[in-house]
Amino acid sequence: MLKKSSLALGGAALFLAWNGLLLLFLWSRPGALPAPQSPQSPDGSRLLPAQLLQLAQDAEAELRLQRELLLQIQKFSRSQRQKTSKPPQILPTTTTTPPSQEEEEELSVIPVLVLACDRSSVRRCLDKLLRYRPSARRFPVIVSQDCGHAETAKVIASYGAAVAHIRQPDLSDIPVPPEHRKFQGYYKISRHYRWALGQVFRTFRYRAAIVVEDDLEVAPDFFEYFQAVLPLLRKDPSLWCISAWNDNGKEAMVDAGRAELLYRTDFFPGLGWLLLAELWDELEPKWPPAFWDDWMRQPEQRRGRSCVRPEVSRTMTFGRKGVSHGQFFDQYLKFIKLNDRFVPFTQLDLSYLKKEEYERFFLQQVYSAPEIKIEELQKDSGRDLGAVRLQYRGRDSFKALAKALGLMDDLKSGVPRAGYRGIVSFVCRGRRVFLAPPSDWTGYDPSWS
Repeated sequence: MLKKSSLALGGAALFLAWNGLLLLFLWSRPGALPAPQSPQSPDGSRLLPAQLLQLAQDAEAELRLQRELLLQIQKFSRSQRQKTSKPPQILPTTTTTPPSQEEEEELSVIPVLVLACDRSSVRRCLDKLLRYRPSARRFPVIVSQDCGHAETAKVIASYGAAVAHIRQPDLSDIPVPPEHRKFQGYYKISRHYRWALGQVFRTFRYRAAIVVEDDLEVAPDFFEYFQAVLPLLRKDPSLWCISAWNDNGKEAMVDAGRAELLYRTDFFPGLGWLLLAELWDELEPKWPPAFWDDWMRQPEQRRGRSCVRPEVSRTMTFGRKGVSHGQFFDQYLKFIKLNDRFVPFTQLDLSYLKKEEYERFFLQQVYSAPEIKIEELQKDSGRDLGAVRLQYRGRDSFKALAKALGLMDDLKSGVPRAGYRGIVSFVCRGRRVFLAPPSDWTGYDPSWS
């Protein structure tokens, strides 16, 4: 104890000695304050008021620095006393250090990356994002613009400090195989994604990000949804993304009264999705030159992992015009139901989405539902009746049933849109329906594409 007190006294003495030296230094500087007996500087001229003010500011800054030094000495002395007053503790070797407050705050920040090009209608996207976000600090908006379109750049700039505007520096054409000349736009999109995600995770060093495109409008609980599911994504290695999109989310095919329902899906939905920096570490080295979203759906990237998706979409697309020339837009996308009821997801127990628990109750629900034929389903209204199951046994069987029901019938590497273990859940004529393979399903067949 005597040693600690000596340390504190020594620190205080050091503090006083240093201030004495500081004053001596200031008196001896050329043009410094005159000696007490003379109101003039050494060359006989009067000291200017500006010089006096500058010297006073310098002295104040130095004294402030020394005060902080003394406070650090006192803090160190207190911490040493506290350590000696407590008995030593033996911690188990498995104990992990909990994240500090600073680390917790860093993890809670989720930027929204908006990929933009030449749509001045990006205003519609940004207006809703800024309107619904609960905190500018926790949800910074970064707009990454490709194409160099002046009118779009002007729209983005009109938001001032509310959004960060970054620009893809490489606007050149990309050498492509002759048969892919008409797909030049897809190559540029993939290049832009790689650059923009690199900025978010490498330059800005965020730990997670929500990705949207400039033709998406978000729901009122868009941020609430991602904030609530993010902890599950961090803890469950069988998940690799969270999506706001339901590929079969047309109004007649969802239960709008159960907007809180969430599902696991083996299909990468995109269209408003969240990923972690660790996933970008994995994907960036092998990022494809084009068609990045279909590349994400390949088994080599998915690696058996799933995404979370909602019953009712938290995004909708208004961009018919684009590099895809409106593919699927008129038939499916423009009919997607955008959720309009705020669900307090952060107050709900979402543990049912963990892989083991989800499969236990979901598969039981699916395969305990009575199997019926599509003619029975289409004959009468099933409102207020229980769930049913339609079974398919092959690629052609699935596509025929999906087309007859108005579902999206395309498959990517054998995975149906919104499907989990081959099962697609939707509503038909007011009734819950599971379009499912036999219960002895053994996995996806990539040739079903």
